[in-house]
Amino acid sequence: MTTIYDVARRAGVSAMTVSRVINGRKGVKPATRERVLKTIEETGYIPNSLARSFVLQKTRTIGLVVTDITNPFFTTLARGAEDIAARNQFSVIFCNTDENPEKELLYLEFLARKRVDGVILAPASKKRNSLGFLLAKNIPIVLVDRELEAKDSRVDIVKGDSIYGAYILTRHLISLGHRRIGIIVGNRDISTAEDRVEGYRRALGESGIPIDEALIKFASYSEEGGYFATRELLAMRKRPTAIFGGNNFIAMGAMVAIRELALRIPDDVALVCFEDIDCLSRIYPFLTVMVQPAYSMGVIATELLIGRIEGRDKIRERREVVLKPELIVRKSAGEQLPEGVRAKEHSYDGCLFS
Repeated sequence: MTTIYDVARRAGVSAMTVSRVINGRKGVKPATRERVLKTIEETGYIPNSLARSFVLQKTRTIGLVVTDITNPFFTTLARGAEDIAARNQFSVIFCNTDENPEKELLYLEFLARKRVDGVILAPASKKRNSLGFLLAKNIPIVLVDRELEAKDSRVDIVKGDSIYGAYILTRHLISLGHRRIGIIVGNRDISTAEDRVEGYRRALGESGIPIDEALIKFASYSEEGGYFATRELLAMRKRPTAIFGGNNFIAMGAMVAIRELALRIPDDVALVCFEDIDCLSRIYPFLTVMVQPAYSMGVIATELLIGRIEGRDKIRERREVVLKPELIVRKSAGEQLPEGVRAKEHSYDGCLFS
């Protein structure tokens, strides 16, 4: 195996000069630098990254911790993060917490042991702050998508505007004549769940529509959560004419539950959701969705993090980047009804299920 001393001997320089070239330091003449780089290429020399990390106190590695990597939202976000990391010669360690704060803590401890230079985190809970030991080690952190209850001036965040997105999506349903709208979101401990309910409440309030607490379901951001919450909503004596899924997986569960009851979308019940799933956009009735710029979130979060790692950023206070989501109107919410006409409401004397 070629060593740094082999490269130095062949290039006619000292090992210290080769080290300076590898690490991009000043003090090497252009002609010498070019000769060393050419020798490195000819010999196939690979610098010892572990040794360099001890010398430079950098591993050029970042951790990306998300709650469900199977969700296309986080997959797309991860792609944006990885693209920027690779462009800046950083590697990414991916960690999946399954919405479990305990698992999140284990991964953060693992990343600290791996001496990562920084961490991008989608918190599993807004109440469980596991960042103290990372901050004590001066490891930069950027939150994505979700907020923590206790804000720290050293922790940046990049997120979508969930309140605005939920507000616009609910207003869209109202404009179609719906007045009885159910909403299913994730656990109350997740900031986006509360934000989306807040946007929903605001839209109903501005339209003069009474808020029925029974129509608000805190479940989990999963297909199972959407399925069982939808069954509860559709079992109501006066069931909703529309259901707002807090994310794409909830909408998938809702769709299964609706079809099991032999109901049609949007004829019997409208369905909209946050986030898109490419395959669902190709299947009738084509979901109306509020899409967040997941790729941009990953890109911006990684740029902020690398800026902190390399000390390029002079801004010391917390940075908060809020991106606007986009409403994509398809067929699953129904057609525009004539002015003054509401969506058909259904009442039942008994439960839908035995």
